[in-house]
Amino acid sequence: MLFTDRTEAGRLLGARLEYLRGQDVVVLGLPRGGVPVGAAVAEALDAPLDVCLVRKLGVPDQPELGMGAIGEGDVRVINEEVLRLTGVGEAALDRVERHEREVLAQRAARYRGDRTPVDVAGRTAVVVDDGVATGSTARAACRIARARGAARIVLAVPVAPRDFARRLGGDADELVSLDTPDDFLAIGQFYVDFAQTDDDEVTACLRQAARRHDRFAGTGAEDREVEVAAGAVRLRGRLTLPEGATGVVAFAHGSGSSRHSPRNRFVAEGLNRAGLGTLLFDLLTEAEERDRANVFDIGLLAGRLAGATGWLREEPDVEGLAVGYFGASTGAAAALWAAAEPSARPAAVVSRGGRPDLAGPRLPEVTAPTLLIVGGADLQVLGLNQEAQAQLRCENRLEVVPGATHLFEEPGTLERVTELARDWFTDHMAPAHV
Repeated sequence: MLFTDRTEAGRLLGARLEYLRGQDVVVLGLPRGGVPVGAAVAEALDAPLDVCLVRKLGVPDQPELGMGAIGEGDVRVINEEVLRLTGVGEAALDRVERHEREVLAQRAARYRGDRTPVDVAGRTAVVVDDGVATGSTARAACRIARARGAARIVLAVPVAPRDFARRLGGDADELVSLDTPDDFLAIGQFYVDFAQTDDDEVTACLRQAARRHDRFAGTGAEDREVEVAAGAVRLRGRLTLPEGATGVVAFAHGSGSSRHSPRNRFVAEGLNRAGLGTLLFDLLTEAEERDRANVFDIGLLAGRLAGATGWLREEPDVEGLAVGYFGASTGAAAALWAAAEPSARPAAVVSRGGRPDLAGPRLPEVTAPTLLIVGGADLQVLGLNQEAQAQLRCENRLEVVPGATHLFEEPGTLERVTELARDWFTDHMAPAHV
């Protein structure tokens, strides 16, 4: 396989990774050559692009021999075997690390300017380079991404040696290479144009990707991490408010999920593009999540959502905006339970693959217009939604997405959910008059 240049290689690699589109993905390009490849992958997946800055910690008298690697955020990966074999002490290791951290900071400032690193915690990190030779840098990058909290790591390259899976040693959850030729000698032999990538090109790729992916750049939009007060607890969340937002939708995630839910984030971005604000937040604290009984305590979850609604309405930028609920799985039951509370007064409710039946006797008390979205192949949940719909006395509608299973993983199904939710909220949410 012969690639014209890194951009073409990235486009082909992005097409191979199409199955990741719509998931909660961050593309991490390895400077320098991996960044233009990563930029094309990020564009294909409609995902944010960042650099994965890695510095090898070389043995003082043998700098080509790595005794570890460092990354941003004080991440440090040490090869204890090399330390033992070379006899490098803690003081010498610290000296090398201090020097490499200075270089790392300089590179970060050069490439990103005042932009902060993209958060990879709880997300799928797609680590991209223009190819794999020895695999040492790629292994370090995967370990750095793991140490930064990535839930899943995919190492993706245009070309690699036949035995690159063995060389990577299990540091990635998934390995993707467009070609693994038997005659591999060097990465450059598989490119027509393999000119060295300079720092200016890396910076340009990052800036262009940021402008493309930041849907609110230059609009005065607000997008920030928040601490939501819900009764006596404080819950972590993210509040996004496009300029001129016509309402705000609070998300209630399902069992085993969190504010990082890739499906809810996908829907939230679609609502943001339509001018609706979103609040994605954790319904439970980390300690509470360890008790599985809490995950199915609909009354507890509904109370948290109602409390978050009160907090949201007191936020200065949200004052006067209508609030809606989007619930998934058990979160849909919590949304409908909370909607029956007189103090909540949501303007509209949307359920995705929900269990509204778990709201039980609260259903007839819901007054907010309610949309139930169910996958056509999710037969058991479809039946439960039909039974629950019969108990609703408010304006309501049941939409079935053909071919979709419970998680809406089939191509185009989550996009359909987003369209339905967008239209329901925009039709029913007008500025609130409290």
